[in-house]
Amino acid sequence: MTRSVLFVCVHNAGRSQMAAAFLAHLGGDLVEVRSAGSAPADSLNPVVVAAMAEAGIDLTAETPKVLTLDAVEASDVVITMGCGDACPVFPGKTYLDWELDDPAGKSLAEVRVIRDEIRNRVRALVPELGSGVDRGRTNTA
Repeated sequence: MTRSVLFVCVHNAGRSQMAAAFLAHLGGDLVEVRSAGSAPADSLNPVVVAAMAEAGIDLTAETPKVLTLDAVEASDVVITMGCGDACPVFPGKTYLDWELDDPAGKSLAEVRVIRDEIRNRVRALVPELGSGVDRGRTNTA
């Protein structure tokens, strides 16, 4: 069963892009991946692009995308990263909130730490996707 995961942060220029790239890389055919921002930037953070290149993942073709109701509705799991209340909530979805530092304005060394934390969280998420991801807050109303 293919699961659909949406990563959301404010600018869709750093954290959510890294998480989506790692999940696409590690999840294979198990998962459909989306990312979006509540207030998307014009382009990805170049330090994030450099940090991901070091990890063997090319983000140069990616662009920030606006968060839409359709993207949330089409996703089984929504993982927020500091988007606050901007993310719409739909019944039957699994919502997780990952508290991560924003890479904006950070050095490459600082972004590497954030990147590695995201990679570790995504690695832990992959097996949970096969089991339905039953932790976190689930809206069943």
